[in-house]
Amino acid sequence: MGNTLGFLYGKCCKPTITGDSDSVGPPYTTTAPGVSALAHDLFNFEITSQVPEDLSQHVVSSRKAQVKWYAKLLQAWKEAKPPPKTPEEVARLIVETLSRHQKEDVEGLLEFYGLPRPSIVVEISTGVPTRLPEGVEFEMHTLPVDGKTVPDGDGLNVYVDTADPRESSNVPRDVLKAAIRRSKARAKKNYARADELRQMIIKSGYQVINLQNEEILARKYRIRLRGIDAPENEMPYGKEAKDELVKLVHGKCLRVLVYGEDRYGRCVADVYCNGIFVQEVILKKGLAWHYAAYDQRAELATWEKKARAKRMGLWAQSNPEKPWEWRKDKREGR
Repeated sequence: MGNTLGFLYGKCCKPTITGDSDSVGPPYTTTAPGVSALAHDLFNFEITSQVPEDLSQHVVSSRKAQVKWYAKLLQAWKEAKPPPKTPEEVARLIVETLSRHQKEDVEGLLEFYGLPRPSIVVEISTGVPTRLPEGVEFEMHTLPVDGKTVPDGDGLNVYVDTADPRESSNVPRDVLKAAIRRSKARAKKNYARADELRQMIIKSGYQVINLQNEEILARKYRIRLRGIDAPENEMPYGKEAKDELVKLVHGKCLRVLVYGEDRYGRCVADVYCNGIFVQEVILKKGLAWHYAAYDQRAELATWEKKARAKRMGLWAQSNPEKPWEWRKDKREGR
């Protein structure tokens, strides 16, 4: 309980020095009342298993169902890296965690806490595969993703800890030596030498990442999302596609199922984030085409078709340009 208290209050609320002695729970202040209110209710739920009394006025499902929501939200909040701090981040956590529940309940819960409604709420139907699908060459689990490194709407840069069994036996000896020498140089405060060694590590496709005050040697992978083609950054809705991908993966550890490598050396992969299939979200929000020339999965075609019918995202345009045709024109200098 103590850890959860620190997690919820220490990460999203600012404790005050003094408080009302008659109040229940630790005093706090925050510039985002909806965030602190939900944190308080989740803390109370873990202790009592009770949900707010007046929540039923805003949602349609039963009290029993509400208890299940709060259990899921508490777990999702604990697992979020970093935990949500702004109203927008908390609203997204609610929408993604309760994606399989009734839209009226999700919207009612957001209204109850005075949280903003995301511009698009979509129902996410696909869970994480319980066994590796046919064609998967290997699986990897990443360190938390830095959203600033996301290049576009269908690509990712990720890092995998070299302590992972699959990685540990494949780290080049010169990279291991450079990492050890860098650590010693830093201990001696020889930061110029440490930076030289860090650059050597980076050129070899690795990086030393500081995670929770611990330095981790990690291997870099470039990922191409399998089965979709998002608008290029310079195209209409290119920025929106990239921003959506950043929102989905920033600070999250991903499960990546790799099917092969493209001609640019990127891993072509299905990506899952907190149990959500990333390509599904992008397609359902109308921020990418189903890349049918390279992937014939029926569900991807269906998700694109539904987004088209609802005129979601780029489908609000009368005749959106296909990214593969845009790239061809660029290559040919048109």
